[in-house]
Amino acid sequence: MIDLHSHILPGLDDGPETLEGSLELARAALDDGTELIAATPHVRDDYPTTAVEMESAVEEVRTALSDAGVGLELRPGGELALERLDELEPMELRRFGLGGSVKYLLVESPYYGWPLDLEERLFRLQATGMTPVLAHPERNAEVQAEPERLRPLVERGALVQLTAASVDGRLGRRPQQTSSLLLELGLAHLLASDAHAPAVRAAGLSAAARSLGDQALARWLTRDVPAALLASEELPPRPAPARRRWFSR
Repeated sequence: MIDLHSHILPGLDDGPETLEGSLELARAALDDGTELIAATPHVRDDYPTTAVEMESAVEEVRTALSDAGVGLELRPGGELALERLDELEPMELRRFGLGGSVKYLLVESPYYGWPLDLEERLFRLQATGMTPVLAHPERNAEVQAEPERLRPLVERGALVQLTAASVDGRLGRRPQQTSSLLLELGLAHLLASDAHAPAVRAAGLSAAARSLGDQALARWLTRDVPAALLASEELPPRPAPARRRWFSR
């Protein structure tokens, strides 16, 4: 599996504070079946991570992984707040490309409210040649009340990333229900852990993948789509829904 949203880099945001904490998260991800993980530190007012800081930390963790014999591939990235999309130059934004992609950028969905200019901000990002990947909108109360509010964004090319802990219920009933509905409506495209630490959001996608009850869809969300994003390619077709079997007593 491929995990394109994690806070594995030490000391940059609310992820691990130490390099050993990063290694612990990496081992947990690898044990759960993740082969590649993208480091996506917060880029926002409270964590004003720069591309240079992110890139330096990625190299530090890569070296530590190699020295420790942990066979997890680490890619760069960033989780950018909406306001940063206008504040950073296009070249800086590309350095935060998701998994090193030149085409896709992970954008943090607001936790509270729904900005009136959100669609316009994403459109301006798209005008630079980058496609927004909205992180965890299922955790937003406005989306929970009206999941269809994401449709105009998706129809204009934005992608939607669900958090694994939302899909399998670890974050509660409302995020789980909203995740299920977004998948049913065709408004979600990939799963990611958003891992911070074992005690916050543990690494790993397997429990969420199993909870879907559809192996083809699980592979599309955790392997096929993430691989296309890494290669800066268009998304592969979504698999047909698994047939439901009805049994009479």
